[in-house]
Amino acid sequence: MLELYQFELSHYSEKVRLILDYKGLEYRKIEVTPGIGQVELFRLTGQRQVPVLKDGHKYIVDSTEIAKYLDSRYPDRPLIPQDSKQRGLCLMMEEWADESIGIKGRKALFYAISQDQNFRKALLPTSVPDVLKTVVEGVPKDLLKLLGFGVGYTPEAVQKAIADLKQDLEALCLLLADSPYLVGDEPTLADFAVAGLSILLKFPEGPYLDLPVTLRGRGVPGLVDNPVYEPFFAWRDRLYTQFRKPLTGSTQTPTGTAPTSIEID
Repeated sequence: MLELYQFELSHYSEKVRLILDYKGLEYRKIEVTPGIGQVELFRLTGQRQVPVLKDGHKYIVDSTEIAKYLDSRYPDRPLIPQDSKQRGLCLMMEEWADESIGIKGRKALFYAISQDQNFRKALLPTSVPDVLKTVVEGVPKDLLKLLGFGVGYTPEAVQKAIADLKQDLEALCLLLADSPYLVGDEPTLADFAVAGLSILLKFPEGPYLDLPVTLRGRGVPGLVDNPVYEPFFAWRDRLYTQFRKPLTGSTQTPTGTAPTSIEID
């Protein structure tokens, strides 16, 4: 069985999970523990980032390379069009999504959790003791702002990212106004990249992520509650209904259940 080394909240991991579900491939999710798990991942792959896909004895690193590998190794339900113009648009849009929504989405989520104590508490795994959740919930905004400076998430950078994301969402709404998918009449890698990477802007409504139920449908203020962008999120919800398989305990049997902790031989 395919194995996906991941973080459950990683939007790049979600991009791959969408692709695996679309192709109908069975896989097992393995949650990489930040720190020690990434050291083990480095031992195997020479890098510490997720997602990583293991197929037999082969490890494939990076969500884009994983998508291309899956399309080559498992050609049913192709991701990349054969038509030259559509192929070019698909690959260009996938790269744009990685570099725009993927990177700016992290800054937007940081803004959301820095403004909402309950939101950041809810993002913690259910296994975290309540006493630690209370500590996290009570972290002052000023301390979070200081931590943000440390990773380049200054207030100016965060607000610029949110402004750019608003433009991105407006553009996507326009592209989807008279088309079921971003490139032609069939789903492509562009659709799954955009949909998967947008989970940090608004978490899916359905039981697709191993996160508290209270997080479903929640996201970045100014984006999730703005009716201008509702056509995009409605499109994404339809894409999830069509292709993303829910977690165990819902109405369908998923290909990937709740993740286990990292287990590397």
